[in-house]
Amino acid sequence: MAKPITFVEAITEGLREEMQRDPDVFCLGQDIGVYGGAFGTTKGLIDEFGPQRVWDTPLSETAIIGNAIGAAMYGLRPVAEMQFADFVACGFNQLVNNAAKMHYRWGPKVPLTLRLPWGGGVSGGPFHSGCMEAWFMNVPGLKLVCPSTPRDAKAAIKAAIRDDNPVLYFEHKHMYRDPKLRQEVGDVEPIEIGKARIARAGTDATVISFGVMVHYAEQAAHKLADDGIQVEVLDLLSLRPYDTQAIAASVAKTNRVLVVNEATLMGSVAGEFASFISEHCFEDLDAPVMRMGALECPIPYAPELEQQMLPDAAKIEAALRKLVNY
Repeated sequence: MAKPITFVEAITEGLREEMQRDPDVFCLGQDIGVYGGAFGTTKGLIDEFGPQRVWDTPLSETAIIGNAIGAAMYGLRPVAEMQFADFVACGFNQLVNNAAKMHYRWGPKVPLTLRLPWGGGVSGGPFHSGCMEAWFMNVPGLKLVCPSTPRDAKAAIKAAIRDDNPVLYFEHKHMYRDPKLRQEVGDVEPIEIGKARIARAGTDATVISFGVMVHYAEQAAHKLADDGIQVEVLDLLSLRPYDTQAIAASVAKTNRVLVVNEATLMGSVAGEFASFISEHCFEDLDAPVMRMGALECPIPYAPELEQQMLPDAAKIEAALRKLVNY
């Protein structure tokens, strides 16, 4: 029986196993070698694989992503890390105008994985807590994955590395070492990118979410079950492409939907999912599609203020009670 491991340990296991499996896989990023990464995700990899395959780079996100694109075009499979996902903005041009469009324009594969530690809840303040998945949802050529459990974290990093397209791998910092999320993982196969999973089955309403919000939705669903309200929680796992069939099936089953993302709602991915449901599942709805996100403000540093502005289990529970009583 496999030992239960944390979310961050699952990512490390996935990286190690892929590097053992394929000598073309290598990692690059700031402080990922000797130091083991800002969050310890690459700890020990340089001892096993050496500095040729675990690169400590300069403090330049532009250089990290640019080097990763070049290596990928030459047939390697780079796994680049942004120390915090917020800093991907510095390499935005390389990502959306180069990596995403290379195959379309000239035909080369770009098997690049970009690891993005993202999200709030860790008192990181406005420059280290962002949710920027919506920046990339509108970019053909990129894939976006966002696991919520250790098992899926390991399976998703394997899938990202083996994919011949650039994949953005969102890993929520708040989940890294949460002991409540420990899980027996062991050997896993790569996830199917674009396939969701039902985290909790229900019949009265559906919460559609991803990342840490899945766990808050499950907590809310557990509370509501005490009152006889059965909430289904759909974990998207993949944001681009996303599982339209799973969404439609859940809506047809429960007839009420709450879409939750951690980002602010204006221009968020929650709007994409709500729009799809309104357009394609309208006749299955018994209530308007509801959305939940953060308040329209940069993430504050103070923990009590950060807690007030971000979605959590209590806020999701309150929204679901309103939804089922519509």
